[in-house]
Amino acid sequence: MLTRRLSRIFRPDGRAFIVAIDHGLTEGPVPGLESIPQTLAAVVAGGADAVLASYGTAIRFEAALAPVGLILRMDGGTTTIGSGAPAGQFYSVADALRLGADAVVASGFPGTPQEEMSLRHMAETITEAHRWGLPVMGEMAPGGFDSGPEFHTTERTALAARVAAELGADWLKLPYAADFQRVVQTCYVPITILGGVKAGSERALLETVHQAMQAGAAGVAMGRNIFQAKDPAAMTRAVAAIIHGGASVEEALAALRPGSN
Repeated sequence: MLTRRLSRIFRPDGRAFIVAIDHGLTEGPVPGLESIPQTLAAVVAGGADAVLASYGTAIRFEAALAPVGLILRMDGGTTTIGSGAPAGQFYSVADALRLGADAVVASGFPGTPQEEMSLRHMAETITEAHRWGLPVMGEMAPGGFDSGPEFHTTERTALAARVAAELGADWLKLPYAADFQRVVQTCYVPITILGGVKAGSERALLETVHQAMQAGAAGVAMGRNIFQAKDPAAMTRAVAAIIHGGASVEEALAALRPGSN
């Protein structure tokens, strides 16, 4: 069952392009996610392989999500009105199965006061999900989602990746770091890079994606850099061209031009 469900997320080339639209769970209607149907239509048309979504989005936009793999956000945190600290697991594997999710995500926060709690929740989610043949993406955020550069070193990123693999995650969502090839080589499960804050330019984003793929990443799991782009469908198409088509940065930039297919 793991293989069948993973095939809804990873293409035969072993790579995946995941668009994250779960930000409203903690941030509300952020720009680009005011209209979920419009955003979903754009990323599906652009060639996304899967979508990372909240429970509410999954139950209310089932038809729009049908063409792509569905990864359910299992955990959450306080809203941006609150402290922003992670708050543990919100939903169960049974909830994910009832929704027809192809995988779930659990988060880990090494280097924070919530480290042990988050890693325990990840382990519990993985063991329960695997009991039912449901894959798990481990999302590792060293120092927390808003951590400084001291948490994004090659050594700490590699440590976070290996910890999630050791806990049993089937693949990872991880920040990109310098010498990313070393991170990939010391982790025995696939790694997709997260997008984080919106990139300063389209070229900068595509260069990061290209560098990550050259270093051995298995794809990306991005949100703001896709749904807050001037043309989300075109940006999806451009990133997909690098991931699955082996496009250069210049070729991917061409996909952003009006009239590109």
